[in-house]
Amino acid sequence: MRVMGIDPGLRNLGWGIIDVKGARLTHVANGICHSAPGTAEGDLALRLCSLHAQLTEVLRQYRPDSAAVEHTFVNKDAVATLKLGQARGIALLVPAQFGLTVGEYAPNAVKKTVVGVGHAAKQQIDHMVRLHLPGVVIAGPDAADALAVAICHAHHCQSGGRLEAALRRAAG
Repeated sequence: MRVMGIDPGLRNLGWGIIDVKGARLTHVANGICHSAPGTAEGDLALRLCSLHAQLTEVLRQYRPDSAAVEHTFVNKDAVATLKLGQARGIALLVPAQFGLTVGEYAPNAVKKTVVGVGHAAKQQIDHMVRLHLPGVVIAGPDAADALAVAICHAHHCQSGGRLEAALRRAAG
């Protein structure tokens, strides 16, 4: 199974793709989609369009089987939170346009799954992603977060699959 993780952001939207075979995770690719260079800070529509086009190209190239997006972090600045929510909409929309179901995870759930602690620092996430995916070259903190989301989703999909298999065996 090929899993894509997405860390939504208006300036930097991180993405990471892993292959899952049994308990083995393998890095495929990772990167960061940047808002259209040269667009004015206030030109939100063009920035969102740029993120949509870039993320669409990533999905076209790597053809994941499933995707997951991190929930947005609500902060004190309502305008910034709304803009981030719009970028998150792009992160949900593009995989859906490819027919994928999209898992959603709170930042603390991702950190707890990958690091073991729900309030881990960015450096801890980066370190644990490197342990899960030996030899990976990470494009930046946003890509590391996206890979962590993919790892979290893979873990939850595997757990769900084991539960379904056990229920089928128990039923008969």
